[in-house]
Amino acid sequence: MWDRESIYTVIMPTITTLGYELVGIECHVNHRNSLLRVYIDSDLGITVDDCENVSHQVGALLEIEKPNMGSYTLEVSSPGLDRPLFTKAHYVRFIANDISIMLYEALDGQKKLKGLLKAVLEDEIVIVVTGKDFQIPLSNIRKARLVPKIN
Repeated sequence: MWDRESIYTVIMPTITTLGYELVGIECHVNHRNSLLRVYIDSDLGITVDDCENVSHQVGALLEIEKPNMGSYTLEVSSPGLDRPLFTKAHYVRFIANDISIMLYEALDGQKKLKGLLKAVLEDEIVIVVTGKDFQIPLSNIRKARLVPKIN
């Protein structure tokens, strides 16, 4: 029912055909009304009309392909300035930027870290937090976002 990878696989071709990049999805499941958040992007940016168009197409597709998802709200959004990072390619793209991450398992007693993304290794990232390098396995990252630059 709510397998993130299978949902991604179902909706990705449609989003690509519509001319957008599927940045990633978040699934927040609860017993009443779950939330499926889909992040899209394009070289031209994302408008409300873009989100509405993708929402209609993806909503109809999911009714056909994943009919047993139960009650949920579909939300289509641009990644925004605090862009979520879902894949290794996202981390590579944003090396030398500040990121904020939440971990599954604590590292040095912390589950939340904020610092400079220094490098991306085979299965890890290197983040610099207050002058100290931390090597963090990608599998330990629950959530990651860019920290917007304030000029």
